[in-house]
Amino acid sequence: MLESISQFLKNHFIRSKRLNATRLVALSFGVIILVGTLLLWTPFASRSGESVGLFTALFTATSATCVTGLVVADTAITWSPLGQVVILLLIQLGGLGFMTVITLISLWAHRRISLSERLLMVSTLNLNDLDGVVRVVRRALMGTALFEGVGAALLAIRMVPRFGLARGLWHALFHAISAFCNAGFDLQGQDTGAFSSLSGFADDPLVLLTTATLITIGGLGFFVWEDIIEAKSWKKLTIYTKLVLSITAVLLLGGTVFFLVAENANPATLGAMGPGQKLLNAFFQSATLRTAGFNVLDQGALTDDSLVLSCVFMLIGGSSGSTAGGMKTVTVWVLLMVVLTGLRGREEILYRGRTLPARRAMNAVNLFLMVFVLHMTGSMVIAMVEKTPYLWAAYEVASALGTVGLTTGITSTLSRLSQCLLIGMMYIGRVGVLSISLGFLTRKKDGLDLKYPRFNIMIG
Repeated sequence: MLESISQFLKNHFIRSKRLNATRLVALSFGVIILVGTLLLWTPFASRSGESVGLFTALFTATSATCVTGLVVADTAITWSPLGQVVILLLIQLGGLGFMTVITLISLWAHRRISLSERLLMVSTLNLNDLDGVVRVVRRALMGTALFEGVGAALLAIRMVPRFGLARGLWHALFHAISAFCNAGFDLQGQDTGAFSSLSGFADDPLVLLTTATLITIGGLGFFVWEDIIEAKSWKKLTIYTKLVLSITAVLLLGGTVFFLVAENANPATLGAMGPGQKLLNAFFQSATLRTAGFNVLDQGALTDDSLVLSCVFMLIGGSSGSTAGGMKTVTVWVLLMVVLTGLRGREEILYRGRTLPARRAMNAVNLFLMVFVLHMTGSMVIAMVEKTPYLWAAYEVASALGTVGLTTGITSTLSRLSQCLLIGMMYIGRVGVLSISLGFLTRKKDGLDLKYPRFNIMIG
């Protein structure tokens, strides 16, 4: 089926002059969402044997494909085993990227990867060039299978005794894939209550640390894996990989310390826990905000300070070419470098004796401004329509735009208008604001390289 869809897209879109690789990737996600919606709309996908309705199916398919985790119906309670399988397939397709999976099929079939397909892989994984892209994809797929397999085996240690062999293995596999793909979907609703996520494992280091590790590895990015394998030492790593690893460590540790301090006396979150459990849950909260969507703490009970920082973390997200969403870690670093460069009165961004291309800096600024406008606008719309506190609305929109999946508990109570807005935010957040703008909004160049007179204006 996937090969047929790939051939259809290739015949009708790849060879079309009106569509480039970026546009095709965006459209391929739309196709996956459409197919997933139709499958989840059927009575067979529902645990009750009756269709859940087109809108619920659409919202769930979008959330799964965009590896977000926001839901209007609890996954375990609402969906049958068939529906859960469909959701898991959508998560895996959305996490790896549709064209990456198609590449896997081509490799298995020993078929040569064409130039157009290589361009699609570069666009899907957000890589910089074609150099070694097939090798990166091959190792990414192998690494994905390895990490998800090991994660499932570790989770099975806890889940098999609790749920039995068959159900325990299914829960372990589902949660391992969901965690690695930073999706946040869970199957705990039947046992610990609807929308409870991993709160039933709040005192279990094995489950929480395994899940947090899968989230972090999935959010590093396939290029970082490739570089670590090739370099084998810190000195030989590229600047990009060093930045990703350093920023990820700072965010994880910084977030852990912040939540320990901010929520330490909050009886609804960390206040009633012992020292060890506080540290464990604060670390997990810091890790899951990196676009994962699992939770052990009641997000609606967080302090206002924690909600604000959570929004920031969710909008930052993971790293480029990963299963995570958000603006990406290195993008935020570039923004900070732009600010520091401006304060120093320099025109070029210098780092360790090298100059960052101005186009890269401009892309980072454009991405930040678009995310900022989308977040502010979406938050105000939901706050006004739903008459809900602005901070809760901002948290919901940040979760959707950053493809996180965490919620203060208002997702299922929102009106159709607000839920439609979240669907749009999830799609934009996964495909990429910058990719959509480059793929659909930019005009075709006319081939003329004209230079115009400069003008000056006052700033500040």
